Amino acid sequence: MAFTTADLCDDFANEVQICTVEFKSYGKNKKFSGPIATVKVLEDNVLVKEALQQIPEGSVLVVDGGGSRRCALMGDNLGDIAQTRKLAGVIIYGCVRDTAEIAEQNIGVLAIGSNPLRSVKKGNGSTDIPLNFGDVEWVPNHYVYADEDGVIVAPRPLIGE
Repeated sequence: MAFTTADLCDDFANEVQICTVEFKSYGKNKKFSGPIATVKVLEDNVLVKEALQQIPEGSVLVVDGGGSRRCALMGDNLGDIAQTRKLAGVIIYGCVRDTAEIAEQNIGVLAIGSNPLRSVKKGNGSTDIPLNFGDVEWVPNHYVYADEDGVIVAPRPLIGE
C-alpha cells in the first residue's frame, strides 16, 4: 500500500475530506486504508465487538464514541479479533486500553486517548449509518486513508486497494 495522505491530498484535493480530530496511533500499523464500516455508541462496546466479528476483511471500522474519555471502547481482546480477521484498522472517536498489547498487534488503531476502565455491555447504539465528527462525514463503504500525517476520507478508492 504505497500512499501518503499528503500526496493523496495533493492529487485529489477536490474529492477528500480531512479529519480535524488529532488521533493517537496505538496499533503496530501506522499506515492503513480501506472501506469504511461504522458504529455509533456511547461508553458501550458490544456493537464494536459485533462489527469487528462481521465486517469484511480489509475494512476499517470507524467508531463514533462521542469523544468520551470516561472509558475504553476497545482493548487487546477486540484488537485480537481485528487482527485475526485481517481488518485494516479501527478508528475510534473515544478511548482504548491495553495499549502495550495493541501496539504489538498487526492492525492500525487510532483513538483520541486511553483509559483503563472497560465500557458497559448493554448493546446500545447504531451500525452502518453515516457518522459526523472531525469535520468529516464517515459514510459506510467510502474509503479512509490514515498515516502519520492524518486521516482523510474519499467517496471512492484513490489507490489500488
